[in-house]
Amino acid sequence: MSSVRSSSGRGGRKLKNEINVVPYIDVMLVLLVIFMVTAPLITPGVIELPSVGQAANVPATPIEIQIAEDGKVSWRKREPGSNYLSVERSALVQTILSELKPDQPVVIAADGKVAYEAVMKVMDDLRNGGVTKLGLLVDQKGSQPATKSQNKPAKR
Repeated sequence: MSSVRSSSGRGGRKLKNEINVVPYIDVMLVLLVIFMVTAPLITPGVIELPSVGQAANVPATPIEIQIAEDGKVSWRKREPGSNYLSVERSALVQTILSELKPDQPVVIAADGKVAYEAVMKVMDDLRNGGVTKLGLLVDQKGSQPATKSQNKPAKR
């Protein structure tokens, strides 16, 4: 009756069939600290958007399509003394194509309160009709349209 147990007997260590997650938690905490320290140091990508003041001049005399705030569409050749001619939206493409010369651009001047969707529909109709040179008309920096300056109340 010996009280000494042999190493090959049943009294030795038992194998565990569990995963020890403590080292994984330590690694995750270290990674978390590293990301928290380095995240503020990373600068986001900088995108330089074109400003309206740098808009290019149009080389040829374009045809201008004007979309008013109420949705009425009119057009003109952008020449001195030319007037806007009203046109139905359904007949716009045919009217423009009949007046368009090869390599002549078409620009769209829409009121600031016109829905974006309305402007995109006009652009889409013109592109589908075969207009290749199409752009948007913008006010240059420092210039105000005459209608805005006339409607302002006088300062006192």
